Amino acid sequence: MKIDKIDHLVLTVRDIDDSCGFYTRALGMQAITFGDNRRALAFGDCKINLHQAGKEFAPRALHPVPGSADLCLITSEPLSDLIAALRVQGIAVLEGPVARTGAAGPLVSIYLRDPDGNLLEISNQK
Repeated sequence: MKIDKIDHLVLTVRDIDDSCGFYTRALGMQAITFGDNRRALAFGDCKINLHQAGKEFAPRALHPVPGSADLCLITSEPLSDLIAALRVQGIAVLEGPVARTGAAGPLVSIYLRDPDGNLLEISNQK
C-alpha cells in the first residue's frame, strides 16, 4: 500500500463560528457547509473538518480536545506579507521566520495560535 496525500483532517474546536472566522479572516480559507449541516474550512484541494467539542461526529479520535493540534500549512505568499496582515488583525506571531524542514524539503516558517490554542506553522517552501 502507498498513501498519496492528505485529503482532510479534523479539528475539535470550542466554537465553530469563531474558528471559521479566524481561519477565513487570518488565513484566507473558505468556510463551507457539507453533508448534514457539517462545517469545514477549504483551501487548495484540502479541507479541515470542524467538530464542536462535546458534539463530535463518529467515528472520532479517542480523546478529542480543542487545542491539541500542531499543523503546518504551506503558502506561496511571502511570509512578510502574512506577518503584516496578521499584525493588522492583532494576531501575534510567536516565532519566526525560522528555517525548518518539511515533507518536501526546506521551509521558512512562522508560528501562531488559533482561537483554541492549536499551533499553526505557516511556511514557504524554499
